[in-house]
Amino acid sequence: MNDIKEMFRFEHVKIDALIEATIETLTMTGIATLFSFVIGIILGVILFQSSKGKAIASKPVYGATSFVVNLFRAIPFIILIILLIPFTKAIMGTMMGVWGAMPALIIGSSPFYARLVEIALKEVDKGVIEAAESMGATQTEIIWKVLLPESLPALISGITVTAIMLVGSTAVAGVIGAGGLGSLAYMVGFTRSQPDVTLVATIVVLIIVFIIQIIGDTVSKAVDKR
Repeated sequence: MNDIKEMFRFEHVKIDALIEATIETLTMTGIATLFSFVIGIILGVILFQSSKGKAIASKPVYGATSFVVNLFRAIPFIILIILLIPFTKAIMGTMMGVWGAMPALIIGSSPFYARLVEIALKEVDKGVIEAAESMGATQTEIIWKVLLPESLPALISGITVTAIMLVGSTAVAGVIGAGGLGSLAYMVGFTRSQPDVTLVATIVVLIIVFIIQIIGDTVSKAVDKR
């Protein structure tokens, strides 16, 4: 009972530390989401265009790309961080802090979004694609002027889901020293027996998730021409 009362006293919560942790979480989520969007689009287009029945279908290309995507999607994020420590140190110079978590965040989320991109592209009306091909459009033109514009609402919904997943991943990364709200909740709230800090950090994470979802839904509806 005393622990519950202490949780709602908020006497250990320091606003400056909370703001700093929030900025770190937003930085990790924002940058990782941006890279995941670009890489995911590229991988998703490759998966779609090389799949069976497409103009440039290639079983080896699809098989290799699908294998890589499935491989990194299957690895639990906490294990992925550990596996990437040598790679992270080599390119970032550190495995700690915001930048130390970035490679694992990007590599972990890009394959996830790539599958969502592939699914979104498969939902594009085949008649629209065939009409563009009949008018002599090249595969590059079909990608940029047909596939991506027609699937834009689904692509935005997909990156929204990915961004929300990344918020959770930053919390996991925070437990092993990446900073952010996850680090604040664990390193300060849990290890120092300050449940009020953990509660506030959790509330801020939830607020971030709700805001991302609202923005994603709003943008998706705005670009939906149906």
